[in-house]
Amino acid sequence: MRVLPAFFSVSLFSIAVACAAEPSSPVAGEPLTWDGDLSERMMDGLHVFIERKIADSINHRPRHWQRNLSSDAAYVESIEPNRRRFAQMIGVVDPRVSRDHPRMERFGDDDSPALVAEMKRFRIYQVRWPVLDGVSGEGLLIEPHDTPVASVVAIPDAGQTPEQLVGLAQGIHVESLIALNLADAGCRVVVPLLVDRSDEWSGNDAVAYTNQPHREWIYRQAYQMGRHIVGYEVQKVQAAVDWLASKKGNGRIGVAGYGEGGLIAFYAAAIDTRIDACLASGCFDSHERIWDEPLYRNLFGYLREFGDAEVASLIAPRGLIVEYSEFPMVSGPPSVRAGRRGGAAIGKLTTPLFATVQAEFERIARLIPTSDTCCELIRGENGHRVFPGSKPALQKLLALLAIEPPDYVHDKIPNDRRKGFSTDARQRCQVKELEEHVQRLVRGADRVRDTFFLSKVAVDAKAPQIISREKLIAEVPRYRRYLWEEVLGKLDDSLLPAKPRVRKIYEREKWTGYEVVLDVFPDVFAWGVLLLPKDLKPGEKRPVVVCQHGRNGVPADVIEGDKPAYHDFAAKLAERGFITFAPHNPYRGEDRYRFLSRKANSVKTSLFSFILAQHEQILNWLEKLPQVDPQRIAFYGLSYGGETAVRVPPLLDRYCLSICSADFNDWARKVASTDAPYSFMFTIEWEMPYFNLGSTFNYAEMAYLMVPRPFMVERGHTDGVAPDEWVAYEYAKVRRLYDQLGLADKTEIEFFNGPHTINGQGTFGFLDRQLRTNSQ
Repeated sequence: MRVLPAFFSVSLFSIAVACAAEPSSPVAGEPLTWDGDLSERMMDGLHVFIERKIADSINHRPRHWQRNLSSDAAYVESIEPNRRRFAQMIGVVDPRVSRDHPRMERFGDDDSPALVAEMKRFRIYQVRWPVLDGVSGEGLLIEPHDTPVASVVAIPDAGQTPEQLVGLAQGIHVESLIALNLADAGCRVVVPLLVDRSDEWSGNDAVAYTNQPHREWIYRQAYQMGRHIVGYEVQKVQAAVDWLASKKGNGRIGVAGYGEGGLIAFYAAAIDTRIDACLASGCFDSHERIWDEPLYRNLFGYLREFGDAEVASLIAPRGLIVEYSEFPMVSGPPSVRAGRRGGAAIGKLTTPLFATVQAEFERIARLIPTSDTCCELIRGENGHRVFPGSKPALQKLLALLAIEPPDYVHDKIPNDRRKGFSTDARQRCQVKELEEHVQRLVRGADRVRDTFFLSKVAVDAKAPQIISREKLIAEVPRYRRYLWEEVLGKLDDSLLPAKPRVRKIYEREKWTGYEVVLDVFPDVFAWGVLLLPKDLKPGEKRPVVVCQHGRNGVPADVIEGDKPAYHDFAAKLAERGFITFAPHNPYRGEDRYRFLSRKANSVKTSLFSFILAQHEQILNWLEKLPQVDPQRIAFYGLSYGGETAVRVPPLLDRYCLSICSADFNDWARKVASTDAPYSFMFTIEWEMPYFNLGSTFNYAEMAYLMVPRPFMVERGHTDGVAPDEWVAYEYAKVRRLYDQLGLADKTEIEFFNGPHTINGQGTFGFLDRQLRTNSQ
């Protein structure tokens, strides 16, 4: 009995291969002989492909640079476009409120006085300074008694406090008290607080709390809106530099940092040319595995244009010291505590080998032949690590700031005068300020998107909702390019010949099913199941409905088994006479597909970059089938397939129609809001934020790109993906546009009593009306 199932499996497989190879088969192609789980095989190939892209990215970066090495001034001018792109990449896009009138406020009370400590050569104050609307920097200020010889922003790691960096609290080796050592050299020093890696305030009282580190909590909401935790903290440094630069007679300005603080110092120096020198400790690397680092390190397109050597080239000809010290040890997010939700992304920080750091540093000289005059790598003997802020590194920084290193060291550690000061309360304030800043962006995103999209196609800019058909038709191609290239990411590889492989796998009363595999790129293929109605007449061409499964699904889910979400809708449509094709989209395997998208982000692509390429090849193949009318290929997807319905057909105009089921939404709120139980901020779907999508395209704007093609939404009242109000509000914009353009019969929404599922009533009627010809 144990042998019998295996025998039948092999026999059925052989029959299927024989059927696929028959010359009379209605679907041409070579026999498909692959076995096993093709979804896993697809995922394996996609990872191989993108890792090859990442490895090769270093060879393609020069196309993004036009360095002019004829003089320092010419060089700085030539790299300005790269500097602007880098600033946008890290989310530095908002105007600083105090740029023209910088302020640094010393504040305190009886228990926590503004004067924190006093030493022989300087005083330490607790300070706060304005950065953005509603966002402030906070930390410590060290003021020398004498006129400062230079000014430095000294930035601790996210796992450290400003108090530790100046010796007011334990936790940092005495050799690494960077701020204190700089103060002893006569510098004015600002020591900002960074958002840390704990999870205490990552959540909402009205919804839930999560185990996301604070840095991830801010990242996930900010990334969707074109901002970034890194950019926010760089702007805090820039606002401090605004104030330091406003103080006359201060000498040069430097930045220094360790770990996350080293990264912030490094990036701040790259985009702000007022910074004369930078010391970056415990952060410099090739970052070719940036996708393996904590999620809040994710930068869309970083490795496509930059590595750390390229960022260093943005600092030149100013001074840079790279210090090879141990990276902060981060093994993953906080463990899930009682009463909290999980879902934080996996990610770690480990110290790279010195050979890796050295190789990346040596690349700077290949980018800028004169880099030896402005860049230096500090390490221990035989390539060993040094303590952050080591004496050789500090001396180099002081030299770049035109300061003679002192012949003394601090003779004692300062004593904190404050009694009731709470580092926790300060951290909470910093986290909540950033959260509220992002949430204002989410709430105001409609107006921003109207400016981005509607104002360009309006009859009159004063009435952006009244659309000019001519302007819309003219502008849609540009918006499609922007969505594809700048938000979702477009793979620039040429499609391979499809080379279809086919086998028959279904024989039903009214239709026959064929499993199909198509080549897309090396190691990348498209896979799905084609259902052909048996009543097709010779020479007849019928419409096709591409039926897309959701998260963790496979093609069979939409064909057989009456799965609760799908109800065999591909098979039912085939029974109604449509040709259907059920493709596999690679959002299966939980974190495997999330890490695929994360890897892709590093070279300015995403999960949908692959999906779009696969669907291009599917369309190439479908429209050549003799049974298919290439003008009537429609798309119908549920859940993640519904997400596909508002991303793929709007960009691939060979899809003549699209139906979004169980997904249509106010997507910016769905992804980034922190006060709604429907939000992805409280779930495992950490791949859902797409950089700046919330400020450019919501579901209405994506649906606008379908015009004049038919578009429909299917929505169950009890679908937990969002409330009806969000769906109806967003769809109303689509309805208005179609109505204004005289296309009222080309769009519908169907509400029904039901959950997250295919209803198959109004949508089937919509397909009949839009796809059937009079002869049918």
